[in-house]
Amino acid sequence: MTLKDLHKPVAPSRAGQALGELDALLAERGPADVPVAVSGAPDVVHLPREVAMILREVLVSFASGTPVAVLPTHAELTTQQAADLLNVSRPYVIKLLDAGELAHRKVGTHRRIRIDDLQAYQRAQALASRRAADELTELSQNLGLY
Repeated sequence: MTLKDLHKPVAPSRAGQALGELDALLAERGPADVPVAVSGAPDVVHLPREVAMILREVLVSFASGTPVAVLPTHAELTTQQAADLLNVSRPYVIKLLDAGELAHRKVGTHRRIRIDDLQAYQRAQALASRRAADELTELSQNLGLY
């Protein structure tokens, strides 16, 4: 399975229905494990509540039409996979790596980026964008333009 395969969203209506059913189970079960039956399988799987809450977040995203990829934080990505997740070009990711703005390691001649390092970069960029927007808003208010 490739990273792109993980981005195929479930139909929002199906996800919304499943979300409603999961929410009802979570409310009914309290802190206990959540029993989940797989269609066509004779057994019921008991998910720890924490796992069910992660599944709930996935369903919330799918219900809003947002694709989801679930990866362990220690997973390593290629520069192309990182570019796909950032929605930028691969050469731009290489530029970030060369400038030291995005942590990575080399495996032979190839670069690998940990998913948690990529997420840290995304959080830092989002924070910088918010700060810049706040500064622009303050400046325009001071000038009476806002």
